[in-house]
Amino acid sequence: MSFKCGIVGLPNVGKSTLFNALTNSSKAQAANFPFCTIDPNVGIVSVPDIRLNNLAKISKSKKIINTTISFVDIAGLVKGASKGEGLGNKFLSHIREVDAIIHMIRCFDSDDIQNVNPTVDPIRDLEIIETEMMLADLESIQKRLEKNNKKNVDEEQLKILEIALNCINNDKDLVILKDQFNKKQLNQSGLLNVKPKIFVCNVDEQSIQNGNKYTKDFISKYGEENTLIVSADIENQINELENEEKKNYMEMVSLKETSLNLLIQKGYKILELNTYFTSGPEETRAWTIEKNCTAPKAAGEIHTDFEKGFIRAETVSYEDFITNDGWANSKTNGKIRLEGKDYIVKDGDVLNFRFNT
Repeated sequence: MSFKCGIVGLPNVGKSTLFNALTNSSKAQAANFPFCTIDPNVGIVSVPDIRLNNLAKISKSKKIINTTISFVDIAGLVKGASKGEGLGNKFLSHIREVDAIIHMIRCFDSDDIQNVNPTVDPIRDLEIIETEMMLADLESIQKRLEKNNKKNVDEEQLKILEIALNCINNDKDLVILKDQFNKKQLNQSGLLNVKPKIFVCNVDEQSIQNGNKYTKDFISKYGEENTLIVSADIENQINELENEEKKNYMEMVSLKETSLNLLIQKGYKILELNTYFTSGPEETRAWTIEKNCTAPKAAGEIHTDFEKGFIRAETVSYEDFITNDGWANSKTNGKIRLEGKDYIVKDGDVLNFRFNT
């Protein structure tokens, strides 16, 4: 499976610049005026994982295949978007299609880059976006709960919508739904405000290390756990450099990791994802699965026939595979386990599936 993150925010906060940096492209138009992104741009990016290279080296694999993540650059929303202002409902609908939302927030001063508001205020800007998403959810809920439409909503979804409506009417966070319903049920609801969120504070070069007054205010309200401080301009510059130059430049600006790596780490955490591997002479490959995924379901990521005909999974941890120099020695040293249908696949497991055709 691959997961999709939508980058949202007000116009001119750096969404397209970040998108271009993350996807190493110039697909998204980045310009100094509102709504320079009209249709959403989609970029599919390989997820970096040093474990793949280490496994491939031991297995002498001909190919290395990374798992992927998709980024979607969604046009800037404005106050009144839920009523069609700016580019309105068209782009709210694009947000419904993503697994997680990256809120891009302006945390820098600049006379050169237009601001749709008279001042820089990241808390206000986020509240504008979240209000528009909430109003869009409210409209969607009300339509689906109308008497004529109720018969088309199953009982489980009806309960979600009724609880969500009560939350919105009483100014409560929809996050309480996560305690009562699973991820699949919530995804089917189509509600924007139940999607996992990452907050990206876009700063200037001087603020990349320690942040600034804007990031401090923002973090004091929303916390550090799902917040990243990033300079989209710096990331774009890094992507234009060759490997050695890139490394030197990152050291010069005191960056330990790129925003791509940081966003992937946050994304895996909030979406509760793991990675398992298959490794042999032909290829070493990474596969993304949800946490608490059973072995047959993990096998189904390769092919549905693997899941239907699942017998056992030859299983070895990444650490044991590396320490024992591959499959043969891992087996000799008793590190390979035969796991059945109830086995919960762990992050870093190296698997070989046995199945009936």
